[in-house]
Amino acid sequence: MRPLDGITVVTLEHAIAAPFCTRQLADLGARVIKVERPHSGDFARAYDERVRGLASHFVWTNRSKESLTLDVKHAEAPAILARLLEHADVLVQNLAPGAAARLGLSYEALREAHPRLIVCDISGYGGDGPYRDKKAYDLLIQSESGFLSVTGLPEAPVKAGCSIADISAAMYAQSNILAGLLQRGRSGRGCHIEVSMLESMVEWMSYPLYYAFDGATPPPRAGAAHATIFPYGPFAAGDGKTVMLGLQNEREWQVFCSRVLELPELAGDPRFCSNSLRTQARDELRELIAGRFARLSSEQLIEKLDAAQIANARMNDMHEVWEHPQLKARGRWTEVDTPAGAIPALLPPGEVDAFAPRMDAVPALGQHTDAILGELGWDQAAIGRLRQAGAI
Repeated sequence: MRPLDGITVVTLEHAIAAPFCTRQLADLGARVIKVERPHSGDFARAYDERVRGLASHFVWTNRSKESLTLDVKHAEAPAILARLLEHADVLVQNLAPGAAARLGLSYEALREAHPRLIVCDISGYGGDGPYRDKKAYDLLIQSESGFLSVTGLPEAPVKAGCSIADISAAMYAQSNILAGLLQRGRSGRGCHIEVSMLESMVEWMSYPLYYAFDGATPPPRAGAAHATIFPYGPFAAGDGKTVMLGLQNEREWQVFCSRVLELPELAGDPRFCSNSLRTQARDELRELIAGRFARLSSEQLIEKLDAAQIANARMNDMHEVWEHPQLKARGRWTEVDTPAGAIPALLPPGEVDAFAPRMDAVPALGQHTDAILGELGWDQAAIGRLRQAGAI
């Protein structure tokens, strides 16, 4: 038995934040019914064709769901949505600002008829305030939250390579929904959850915010290096490959000098004898380290760092991550089905010995429409009329 077996989630979602939230609920056993536009569906289906003709974002965030096509603006849609919600525990939406309310799907409109329903609204900026109606995409929230100001090189900010603003909102939505289900188990009543992408990202920005507290200078953009700890970041080995290393304290600095650089006298050099001094003198120290590392291949360097118990990592590309020996050794890959055939999928992080995560297929657009409507009481003739009318 999975933790969310028996829980039904209805979701009007697109892109990443809400789909990633509800996919994680499906991983835990929830039945997730994804309401999509007829003919086109979630617009993330068309982002690219990199997975055997399917979109990479979509296959990542939509396994284990059922796809119901429905034109939510059609005259027949309210009756179908109302019947769906009779059986739902959770409603999730990340439509355009105000769209759910116009469809009669706000918490205020639903709470009386569905007192046990948990409604989770995911938006860029929240349901009120001067930014309420602004469109919000991942890169825009990375910018508004200050993330871009501390990420990149001194001469140019750089966005994160994955959709971290969407992902942060998805994680807070999921955890708040789980908390809402726990609370409902005690009170018997549902609740309204509002998750803002901006607020999610600003929470993640709390370290640089506090570092810049009370008008202090913010952390500088330092590329792949740490802005305020040194040496901590990328260094080239003699074979041209990049090795990441990180020192956290003075004991490690002494070991690094004696066993990796083979310059024990450097540990007491007054230019470098504290992290603050090393950070101030990073250019000079980086040049010195680079000269020593140039004598070693990346494998030799990693072997030396491991022997000295200095934290390090290879800078893997995507192909190397697919083949990562640690993931393979731990059996973290499985397969899920898709309309284009089986593809590999990472098991959800957090290995639990009490249950196996749900890893069902990525749905084709509208794959479950007839079955869901039949379950709700529409016969085949009625379903045919809905399809002919363009409602589904």
